[in-house]
Amino acid sequence: MEKLSDYMRISEAAEYLGVSPNTLRNWVNAGKIAAVRHPVNDYRLFKREDLDALLKKVAVASRKRTAK
Repeated sequence: MEKLSDYMRISEAAEYLGVSPNTLRNWVNAGKIAAVRHPVNDYRLFKREDLDALLKKVAVASRKRTAK
């Protein structure tokens, strides 16, 4: 694992994405986004670059829908 400062906790990541923490947990369970576990407290952690990739994917899908 890299530096812990490179990761966001679930509450931070959910706020960053504009969704609830429960929605983010559901997305992890559905395989839509990857999470790693904190080595000490077992919290879910998310890389900012993974969150940015998800936002980009949503933006592309949104543009495709509006172009039809």
